[in-house]
Amino acid sequence: MAEFSFYEFFCGGGMVREGLRDSWSCLFANDIDEKKAQAYISNWGNGEIIVGDIGKITTQQLPNKADLAWASFPCQDLSLAGKGKGLDGERSGTFWSFWKIISSLEKEGRAPEILALENVYGAITSHGGKDLTSIVEALSNLKYRVGAAVIDAAYFLPQSRPRLFIIGIKKSLDIPGILQLSHPNKLWHPASLQKVVSNFKEELKTNWTWWNIPTPNRQKIKLSNLIEDETPDNIWHPEEYTQKLIESMSIVNKKKLEQANWTEKKIYGTAFRRTRNGTVRAEVRFDGVAGCLRTPGGGSSRQLLLEINAGKTRSRLLSPRESARLMGLPDQYKLPENRNEAYHLTGDGVVVPVIRHLSKFLFEPILNFNYFGESINSNVYVRGTQSSVI
Repeated sequence: MAEFSFYEFFCGGGMVREGLRDSWSCLFANDIDEKKAQAYISNWGNGEIIVGDIGKITTQQLPNKADLAWASFPCQDLSLAGKGKGLDGERSGTFWSFWKIISSLEKEGRAPEILALENVYGAITSHGGKDLTSIVEALSNLKYRVGAAVIDAAYFLPQSRPRLFIIGIKKSLDIPGILQLSHPNKLWHPASLQKVVSNFKEELKTNWTWWNIPTPNRQKIKLSNLIEDETPDNIWHPEEYTQKLIESMSIVNKKKLEQANWTEKKIYGTAFRRTRNGTVRAEVRFDGVAGCLRTPGGGSSRQLLLEINAGKTRSRLLSPRESARLMGLPDQYKLPENRNEAYHLTGDGVVVPVIRHLSKFLFEPILNFNYFGESINSNVYVRGTQSSVI
């Protein structure tokens, strides 16, 4: 099997590297967060990572020519929960630092064949779609053909986590027709994305593609499969805390809890505390899927686990290892000892099997087709066909 190479910007703890590990070699990694970088080094060594501001990275620090450059740039200014600064914000605006590096590599004749950007769903509608349009224009100006897809982690793992993936392919590469659709597929291309694209200028529309990504088998792993079996009693909240949590639920959420109590076997659910109209409310779900993991900052960031057994309800925080499992990280992945640092690492990360799916059904087929003339198994790209992920 051929081995491809990649640069990873905003690398965090190296979840993209975990997703690409089977057929890819990391040439360079970068993150400004020293604590995340330490987790990266603990798992991958310090041979490729440079810790520091992306704005100070030069192309001289990037070895050779990579097949792929991945950038999960900060989401805070693009998030629906953010302050709306968009690409002008200090954090999400670091996209432009990434773009400048790729622009310099282009001038040197060693720009990656593929660019992959990942961000929150809110990046689609940020500033009425202007920020997404700016990103697509910027990549198009660097001679990339661009498309995007919204992929929810729930297809692979028991976590609801829709994320926007923007994929650019060098125009000098041939893109097999089976990897492109003439019209959007609502599974990957929601109405909000279609609306922004419909407002593109004609030149940008002609450079846009609707990626054809096979439908994965719906995950069969339930939340209960990822819960740590043996946990000390002292990590569970006192009964008074859990009771107050229940009292803070709306009528709808209390009914969900009551219905879960009717189940004879042990059942797990999750809860978030959110502020609604100035009042803190607990929102619960018992569908076998966790809510979207977040970083430990803000009132709704800490996800709680609810256990119902023989009519008794207990609550506690999801453990760091459980949050790592919800991101698709193997148990041998070394997490920070500090719980908050571990939560920050996983809440900011990219879901491993989603990366693997994109690599297996988009990145690698394009590279193998152009480098080695390998044909593509078109059967798995037929709309509605389900494809497993290794």
